[in-house]
Amino acid sequence: MMRSGFAILEALQPVVMAFAVFMMIYLFLFQPHKVDGNSMYPRFHNKEYILTDKFSYNTGSPKRGEVIVFHAPPPANSDYIKRIVGMPDETIMLKDGYVFINDKKLPEIYLPEGLLTNQKSFLRNNVPYKIPPGYYMAFGDNRNYSSDSREFGPVSRKSIVGKAWIRYWPPSAMGLIPHEDYSTIPL
Repeated sequence: MMRSGFAILEALQPVVMAFAVFMMIYLFLFQPHKVDGNSMYPRFHNKEYILTDKFSYNTGSPKRGEVIVFHAPPPANSDYIKRIVGMPDETIMLKDGYVFINDKKLPEIYLPEGLLTNQKSFLRNNVPYKIPPGYYMAFGDNRNYSSDSREFGPVSRKSIVGKAWIRYWPPSAMGLIPHEDYSTIPL
């Protein structure tokens, strides 16, 4: 009888270890997320699945052009996926359908041609807004169908879960998620 008890424990050990490794990866490195809606169309489609890199921002800071996942502001009880357009301590303004950072037009090559960025309840046309330290302005790429910082204000660094890293579903769209690089553009 004792031998069968040890055999069961030995059989369970790999399962427990695999579960522990999975939980460590999930809690500290990567987390799956489902794209819900069309706010990031055409880059992301409704019901796609991505892995969010939770580790990168432990050693570095979010950058303009990166696609992030963050906890939505109340009353929503979900996570949002958006693109960082404004950085801490910058002044952002909407003017003539475009985003301006520190009085310079932000080149947004990831947007569909002809798409304009309209005001919402928080960020109004021709009204500059100074982004507080530790906060980011995050917009959806599909600006006409996005609830984003134009509506609810800046996103705190603490609410950012991580950077969108890999799309894994559907298999036809599987791959690394591209992020725009603004490091050579003075703003």
